[in-house]
Amino acid sequence: MMRILEKIGFAAAVLILVSPGAMVFLWMLSLALKTELDNTAWPPVFIPDPPVWDNFLSVFARNDFLLYTWNSVVTSFTATGLALLIGVPAGYGIAKMRATRAAMLILIARITPGLSYLIPLFLLFQWLGLTGTLAPIIITHLVITVPIVVWVMIGFFEGLPGELEEAALVDGATIWQAFRHVAFPLARPGITVATILSFIFSWNNFIFAMVLAGRETRTLPVAVNNMLTFEQISWGPLAAAALLVTLPVLLLTLAAQKQIIAGLTAGGVKGG
Repeated sequence: MMRILEKIGFAAAVLILVSPGAMVFLWMLSLALKTELDNTAWPPVFIPDPPVWDNFLSVFARNDFLLYTWNSVVTSFTATGLALLIGVPAGYGIAKMRATRAAMLILIARITPGLSYLIPLFLLFQWLGLTGTLAPIIITHLVITVPIVVWVMIGFFEGLPGELEEAALVDGATIWQAFRHVAFPLARPGITVATILSFIFSWNNFIFAMVLAGRETRTLPVAVNNMLTFEQISWGPLAAAALLVTLPVLLLTLAAQKQIIAGLTAGGVKGG
């Protein structure tokens, strides 16, 4: 009986935690599949009858959605790749040197809102003549992705058994060889988690692309903003655009959920 009650309590807790996000997603899907008349009806209509696809067609008709998708792919993959190239060795160095001050600096950079960096970076890129290109968007996304990668990797490298690296050093390996051949392979679960998190944060970032991008270099979150008009809010096209932007991240998270859980679990066990 106690086990049954524990399972019921756990299921109820999960339902309470998940239901708000699930309801928002389902309501957004409902808005995307209804006409504007049904979207503004009272009482609200939740189940479309019949479902319509005009809102999704409107997204592609009113925006160069394929171009924005390409811009988002280039920006997110480049920013994530550069963040891994910088952040993984940095996390290893901070963890092995026990550089507490450097770790605190990374934490401060992680929790500082990206908006705080926007004005000085905008003035810098404007002076360099780079506004309107993808370069400033990628560079500004590093402000978000690098602290994520470094902070995640610090925890993973601290959890690795130091005896393996010490044995490699005793055998004549350099610190770089110990990192490359011993620590790096063992930290792959952490690298997977850092990659997914940095990609998601880069993909969803809005403010940097909104300010720094030009007409041809906007990303998908800006495409959602373009669905807003001064006359009225078109809820159907807006929800359809939001679903199209969310879909890649949602699929990536669902596909890699086992790796995320395994990576976070491995990083939380010292000496594992």
